[in-house]
Amino acid sequence: MRFPRSLFRSALVVAVAATTAFGLAAPASAAAGKYVALGDSYSSGTGAGSYGSSGSCKRSANAYAQLWANANAPSAFSFVACSGAVTSDVLNNQVSAITSDTALVTISIGGNDAGFANVMVTCNTSSDATCVSRNNDAQNFARSTLPGRLNNVYTQIRNRAPSARVVVLGYPHIYQLGGSCWVGLSETKRAAINQSADVLASVISGRAAAYGFTFVDARSAFAGHEICASGTRWINSVTWPVDESYHPNATGQRGGYYTALEAVA
Repeated sequence: MRFPRSLFRSALVVAVAATTAFGLAAPASAAAGKYVALGDSYSSGTGAGSYGSSGSCKRSANAYAQLWANANAPSAFSFVACSGAVTSDVLNNQVSAITSDTALVTISIGGNDAGFANVMVTCNTSSDATCVSRNNDAQNFARSTLPGRLNNVYTQIRNRAPSARVVVLGYPHIYQLGGSCWVGLSETKRAAINQSADVLASVISGRAAAYGFTFVDARSAFAGHEICASGTRWINSVTWPVDESYHPNATGQRGGYYTALEAVA
């Protein structure tokens, strides 16, 4: 991710530990087989530090995928999530890591397709009305165009690993409304951003259910830890490097995503 194109690209939406398992049977123990971690910056761990030699993909040693692999010792681990990824990047550069013996696949994708990096830039630099309008545009895209793009990704995952457990992780709410922030975006802007998170969660969870995948709703997993929350904040506000803004920090990757993933995998 690079500012402004990818600064907030990955996500602005959805946070939580509520999980719903649908349909297809999964192996008795995902840890017994190969684990493949796909997705964008929320999966690569941008914002959580310790990126090693992963370059612009910013794959963090503190990302939920790496934490799960460390704790569960799968037979093989392929960590290919990359900061800034859109659905076409997953198809062109990531799904090839999935083989027929894959037991677990995780993925977060869709926020960049809907342009939420631009949403966050707009809301930080423009009026309330412009921010709300830009969120409405992103929400309309998510409802009308994103489902087909997700179908393309989910079809490839299922075809490549017919018996794998597939866990689709959503995006957290960025803000706690009525919270403790005295500066920054207006409450109108924060509410519009969170509403976009809700739309994205609805679309992604619906397509995940259609494929029999497990959806982790990150809005609950991060609840009480958003920006403006009175408790420990698991999401960066504007920070440096700027591409790590509005992403989970190391505590959020562990307390939010990893905890939720352990509950279902």
